[in-house]
Amino acid sequence: MRILVVDENAERADIVAQGLAGAGHELIVRQESALELLRAIDEHRPDAIIIGADSPSRDTLEHVALATRDTPRPIVMFVDDSDADDIAAAIGSGVSAYIVDGLGTSRVKSIVDVAVARFAAHRRLVEELDQTREKLAERTLIERAKGILMQRRNLAEDEAFRVLRSQAMKKQQRLADVARALIDSADLLG
Repeated sequence: MRILVVDENAERADIVAQGLAGAGHELIVRQESALELLRAIDEHRPDAIIIGADSPSRDTLEHVALATRDTPRPIVMFVDDSDADDIAAAIGSGVSAYIVDGLGTSRVKSIVDVAVARFAAHRRLVEELDQTREKLAERTLIERAKGILMQRRNLAEDEAFRVLRSQAMKKQQRLADVARALIDSADLLG
């Protein structure tokens, strides 16, 4: 796994680098500031990011959120501060694991592995939620289109559904697309 390390503390960054090397991960670059995070991600395309900080600054968290908005990836943050507001802000900006006072060469591998697994599980849940929302929106369109057909053609619900399905097959379109077109035309006609 290719990992970008951001830490102004050279000693802490060395511990992370040693732990990554011992785990077989590739440290692709180490930089001292999160202010160049976007550029480093574009240039190096890391699989994960590790950030070390005494306490996560607002600027750092904003850069993390911006850097991972379009291409989310696992982020581990090692910090010395356990403030609840900082933890919430870090998680809200996209940090996968927030580790307080827990940095040791032998722990880096397990921490990164857990962060990557939790990130993957979270991404699956987000994708499932998006798919469910899309299906619900499509179902709502279909129900609305059936209602229009039932009202305007005096059809029963199952007959209205058959008409929609028949049109979808005839036009080789998705049922939701046929429903959307019917709703749009009904809205135009008033």
